[in-house]
Amino acid sequence: MKRKIFAIVLAACMAVGLTACQDKGAGDKNASAAKEGKAKYTVGVCQLVQHDALDMATKGFEDALKEKFGDDVEIDIQNAQNDSNTCSTIVNSFVSNNYDLIMANGTPALQAAAAGTAEIPILGTSITEYGVALEIEDFNGTVGGNISGTSDLAPLDEQANMLHELFPDAKKVGILYCSAEANSKYQVDTITGFLEKLGITCKAYAFSDSNDLSTVATNAASESEVIYVPTDNTVASNTGIISNICLSAGVPVIAGEEGACRGCGVATLSISYYDLGYTTGQMAVKILTGEGDISEMPIEYAPEFVKKYDKTICEKMNIKVPDGYKAIEE
Repeated sequence: MKRKIFAIVLAACMAVGLTACQDKGAGDKNASAAKEGKAKYTVGVCQLVQHDALDMATKGFEDALKEKFGDDVEIDIQNAQNDSNTCSTIVNSFVSNNYDLIMANGTPALQAAAAGTAEIPILGTSITEYGVALEIEDFNGTVGGNISGTSDLAPLDEQANMLHELFPDAKKVGILYCSAEANSKYQVDTITGFLEKLGITCKAYAFSDSNDLSTVATNAASESEVIYVPTDNTVASNTGIISNICLSAGVPVIAGEEGACRGCGVATLSISYYDLGYTTGQMAVKILTGEGDISEMPIEYAPEFVKKYDKTICEKMNIKVPDGYKAIEE
């Protein structure tokens, strides 16, 4: 009987020792980092390209992490210069260095991250539609696995209504977008249906990259009464080209988000990309602290949309803006 009790006690001690070893293994990185005076967490940010919207999302994300962790988090922000291959290179460097979490800012960055690792948690932001971006059929709002994040999708029906409110006599709308961005095509198809219900004829004008944007935008301006541009990274990075062409032709542009509107548009129904990034950062905090399981985190959406207009461009084009719009400069 004594031998049996001894065996049980010995087994229990071995179990405790094994658990202690496992706990030590899980905490080795943090303990080592603390000893060396380094951050406990290392987070990689792969930003597709630099423009106002993505820049603000990254800033919000960074602020949320720093508010929680301070110097205990190191954030490695890298810009892919609007090249999907560079996104893959950046993500691979994060994976090889065993980062604790990856934030993918922009659809190609998310796609590269999803292809690059199934182990490290990935949070997307500034992603219009995750089902489209990740080719998920019957997307139900939760990606599962190691991926979640936030969406910048604005209510496209309300954007269509806004366009009609500002330009009630317009019958021909050109929709300018980059064909290389799957989420842009999704927005084009969706808002076309809403505009057609309002009696507006729509024509899509797709360009492959910034090299043929000028030619395509010129054609769109010559054949349209109003131009609509969705939340499109290539558009947002080249608003100067669109502005020069459309302003010269006297064709107003309705933009899918505020950054693009500031560069070339007269009005937008937009979100705060800073707030979107901040929300993504709060999700990251929960994942890093173990308070949240990324596989169960649904995609989060912006809670508020604001009608905004560019006062300078509207004055140049003699556009009367109705009540209920806020000047972007404010």
